[in-house]
Amino acid sequence: MEKIYGNKQLLATIGNMISSDRAGHTVMFYGEYGLGKKHMAEYYTASLLCENPVDGAPCGVCRTCLNVARNNHPDVMYVPTSGKLGGYSAETARAVVSDASIKPNNSTGKKVYIFRDCRDISAVTQNILLKIIEEPPDYAYFIFTAESKTNFLPTIISRCLCFGMSVCSEEETVEALRSRNCSEAEIASAVKCFHGNVGQCLDYLRNDSLKKIVDLTKTLTDSIIRKDEYALNVTLFNLGKERSDVKNTLIQLDKLVRDCAVLARDKNSATIGCWYDGAVALSEMLTVHQASRLHSCIERAWNKIGANVSIPLALASMAGEIMNCL
Repeated sequence: MEKIYGNKQLLATIGNMISSDRAGHTVMFYGEYGLGKKHMAEYYTASLLCENPVDGAPCGVCRTCLNVARNNHPDVMYVPTSGKLGGYSAETARAVVSDASIKPNNSTGKKVYIFRDCRDISAVTQNILLKIIEEPPDYAYFIFTAESKTNFLPTIISRCLCFGMSVCSEEETVEALRSRNCSEAEIASAVKCFHGNVGQCLDYLRNDSLKKIVDLTKTLTDSIIRKDEYALNVTLFNLGKERSDVKNTLIQLDKLVRDCAVLARDKNSATIGCWYDGAVALSEMLTVHQASRLHSCIERAWNKIGANVSIPLALASMAGEIMNCL
């Protein structure tokens, strides 16, 4: 099992729950992409099923831990998604409820159901799951991972132990990347962009599309700095029509706007965006109020794209709103 970097308090909490035999039957790990939510779900699963836990932590070497790590444990179900949006259907939820009524046939006497990347989980699906989550069998455990708790109904959230994933320190991120045989030059470039988010650092080094998103974010920021509406619109057009790429670029741009706001108040503030120099330049030309207005422009565009509004129309509207803020 891979080492988990950072999140020491969360790991200690899980260890205490397992050691005291008070493990939560329904758990949610949430946070932005790259923080290790699925890895933590696997760790929690191994903690529940491990044959020889050490202070509540999975040993990582027993047959059960190895099967969990290989994704082939017979009583661990990675609930499948379906449809274009990769959601969880009502039919799938009913199948989980039906399967959860069957007792497991293993030494631990436990079954685990893992719902990964809950971006699109309908109210109907959640309501089908609600009954089993409210009154789970003693042997059944349900784990959800999501970028935000807002993807769930309040009734589901109230019955979950919700744990927010945190970023690592940059020193921990460097250690994590070194353990994966990344070069020092690669590590420096990745950490400069994504700081304590190990997953995004790794994705940046392995995935050309994320490098393109970073480059486009820098170009968008430069267009705003120069107050060049034409260049801003051209760059937005070049984002393409893939909604996930467009939304990821807006996320990176919004982080730079956030950095601009905090740097405007304190030049020594820690930043989270992918281009420090761009954030500094923005902070020197915008007030905190203007940065807040830029954030609102980006948020409106994000919501429109999420609601299936035409991407070119949403981005063109955002460009005009941004220029009016400058």
